[in-house]
Amino acid sequence: MSRLFSPLALGPLSLSNRIVIAPMCQYSSEDGRATDWHAFHWPNLAQSGAGLAIIEATAVEPRGRISWADLGLWDDTTEAAFARALAATRRYSSMPIGVQLAHAGRKASTHRPWDDHGAQIAPDAPHGWQTVSASPLAYSEGQHPPLALDQAGIDAIVAAFANSALRAVRLGLDLIEIHAAHGYLLHQFLSPLSNRREDAYGGTLENRMRLVLQVFDAVKAAVPDTMAVGIRVSATDWVEGGWDLAQSIALAKALDARGCHFIHVSSGGLHPAQKITLEPGYQVPFAAAIRQQVAMPVIAVGLITEPQQAEDILRQDRADAIGLARGILYDPRWPWHAAVALGAKIAVAPQYLRSAPREHAANFVQAR
Repeated sequence: MSRLFSPLALGPLSLSNRIVIAPMCQYSSEDGRATDWHAFHWPNLAQSGAGLAIIEATAVEPRGRISWADLGLWDDTTEAAFARALAATRRYSSMPIGVQLAHAGRKASTHRPWDDHGAQIAPDAPHGWQTVSASPLAYSEGQHPPLALDQAGIDAIVAAFANSALRAVRLGLDLIEIHAAHGYLLHQFLSPLSNRREDAYGGTLENRMRLVLQVFDAVKAAVPDTMAVGIRVSATDWVEGGWDLAQSIALAKALDARGCHFIHVSSGGLHPAQKITLEPGYQVPFAAAIRQQVAMPVIAVGLITEPQQAEDILRQDRADAIGLARGILYDPRWPWHAAVALGAKIAVAPQYLRSAPREHAANFVQAR
């Protein structure tokens, strides 16, 4: 039996298989509100046959957006727009849907990636605003420096995550992933390259982890026990003297002890000096190392593109689930093809069932 197509529990949430659609920003929102693009995009993902889809980085406050076109979930207006876009997904699919709650910190206030290469926008320019971070250090030379958050600002960030989590519950979502990766705000507090604070949030590893753990505790307290809550981390900054695997393991253990339901292991994004050697499954060793130290399920992601590759990672106990991002944008039916390649069965909407090739009809069953 295929391991990729076996069930998996992320805390209270049961998945029919171990394929997870990782969050992918769409840069298609209006003042944080989901649009018709999302009403098309999310149902498309929900027909993929994956076990779970996690909706893109969703800002917990307006200045937490990466770009001015990013999705948000911070007030009644953004919540209502989210609900409208989600309606068709829920109507035609039973796939579990999660959301990644995020704050971009100093990497906020940017153009969309296809406009001016995603460059930062000055605070006084159209679509720009003043960013915040752990310390007043810009991401790269020439950028406008962020303001260092004071205690009141930190408290407001924690409250914003909890508020967005409550809205996710009202929306009927199944899972929350806290974004502490890719150089965004929570990662900025974790890494000594971006956190030069001398208070209770800086210096020692314990202090640098403090905000992430406070956010996790606040989100966990805000939602019912029936909702899965996990985290995404960058296991390393790929820069000497930065956040690394040993520190990631310490954070993972602390979260595991607090009842975290899963950890999604990525890497990089904090510093422009990062040096990453890209190769198939290049982040899997980090996931495997963390998995040896925690009880919660571990999601591996990053250049995992072939069904047998994904199957082997799971059979070798290097991860518990496989995250797909750009690959599933390129091939939204990747799980269908993986089921054929691995001799597994996959549930397909009756409207699409007749598209299955005759020689592989046994791999496809009608979804309820």
